[in-house]
Amino acid sequence: MATEANGHSEGGLVFHPMDQFIVKPLFGDGAVGMFTFTNVALWLLLAVACVIALMVLGTSKRATVPTRVQSIAELAYGFVYKMVEDVTGKDAVKYFPYIFTLFMFIAFSNFLALIPTSFSPTSHIAVTAILGFGVFIAVTALGFIKNGASFLGLFWVSSAPLALRPILAVIELISYFVRPVSHSIRLAGNIMAGHAVLKVFAGFAAITAVAPLSILGITAIYALEVLVAFIQAYVFTILTCVYLKDALHPSH
Repeated sequence: MATEANGHSEGGLVFHPMDQFIVKPLFGDGAVGMFTFTNVALWLLLAVACVIALMVLGTSKRATVPTRVQSIAELAYGFVYKMVEDVTGKDAVKYFPYIFTLFMFIAFSNFLALIPTSFSPTSHIAVTAILGFGVFIAVTALGFIKNGASFLGLFWVSSAPLALRPILAVIELISYFVRPVSHSIRLAGNIMAGHAVLKVFAGFAAITAVAPLSILGITAIYALEVLVAFIQAYVFTILTCVYLKDALHPSH
């Protein structure tokens, strides 16, 4: 009975797709404390190391004929720079380093999580919430610093009929404060869902009768997750650009 309660009944197919998201100490089996070095911390550091390796070490020679690594770095730089310029305007280019750092960090975190037996830090709302609320606080502070009380014009729809403006202002205010929540949940939810589905298909691979179909499913989902890893970094970055544009040009 105890075995069945723990989900390990004999003869049954038992797998736990959510176990891969458990935060564990990297050394030992004790409780996770404030200063415990965990699997999350390891893969976050690896993401930072990969960004440094690509953008600093990979471009250190600045060759006229770039190497493959330098070409990737230059492509990523140009891609995000163009995004910032097109969405936010030329006056926002000064904030490009922050936005580019977000994109590269999230992209590497997502792609590293696709390595077998790795860990996906961006599947945790604790990680994505820090990124989302960091953008929210920075953009809000910038909005007031740049525009003063005029920043509140973001919530006042002057083109609407006068009677509707207070109602729309409340709706705009609520939607504004929901931004960091949706910003962070979207990233964590998509990454977690994809990895959970991969784990489910991997579990079915243990059944001989459906193993070929399961392997095909894993291959298809993995290919989709490669695309999702990039798309989610792109979506997070472009939303940051949109929020930055509102801070710099708040009037409706």
